[in-house]
Amino acid sequence: MTSDTTQTEPVAARTEALRELITRARVVLWDFDGPVCRLFAGHAAAKVADDLVEWLEGRGLHGLLTDEERRSLDPHIVLRALDRRHPGSDLVDELEERLTQEELRATSSAMPTPYADPLIRTWTAVGARLAIATNNSPRVVRTYLASRELTSCFAPHIYGRTQALHHLKPDPHCLNRALNAMGSAPSDALMIGDTPSDLYAAQAAGVPFLGYARNERKEKLLRDAGATVTVATLEPVLKLTRAHA
Repeated sequence: MTSDTTQTEPVAARTEALRELITRARVVLWDFDGPVCRLFAGHAAAKVADDLVEWLEGRGLHGLLTDEERRSLDPHIVLRALDRRHPGSDLVDELEERLTQEELRATSSAMPTPYADPLIRTWTAVGARLAIATNNSPRVVRTYLASRELTSCFAPHIYGRTQALHHLKPDPHCLNRALNAMGSAPSDALMIGDTPSDLYAAQAAGVPFLGYARNERKEKLLRDAGATVTVATLEPVLKLTRAHA
């Protein structure tokens, strides 16, 4: 066996695995921040997380978060941590609204994921039904989609963060809401996500998963979590979708 053959066979196997995911999907569930756009491309998520932590500490709640949660640089981790300790409280509602306002500000500088817009339009054109299943606020998703003239590709199927924060991914709640509303069996759907929590939610819902990993760090996280099919760019997904049309 030549080295060229050795290299070609894994590529062919990956392409075939990707093709199978795409051709079987009648419903496509998209995570938002990552596969659709980089929401915090110009409005750093780490800074948002720091601001949320400072807001809590300014109210004398320094001890509410562990050191790991405080250093996470992930606003959703901060929000979930508060909700676990004070579920359903006005404090949680206020922190969630602060995060939503930061996300809304971020939409003005959000960077579209390469090939996402044409892929969304192509999948819609060939008859697939699309939904957003995200931990971001649905208000944020609608604002961004409207700015890209993509609302009609998803509406009304946008399932985002609610006041019931225990339903955030990796809980499959938003995926199950989408599947139920669209009358889809999990096996007929495909979830596109870029984090282990997306993968775990898809597994819990019984939905096949495609990992989007824009860099090696993201890919390692997804692979270590158990993702078997990942792409570094949505371009091959677009090409296969067009070929399958």
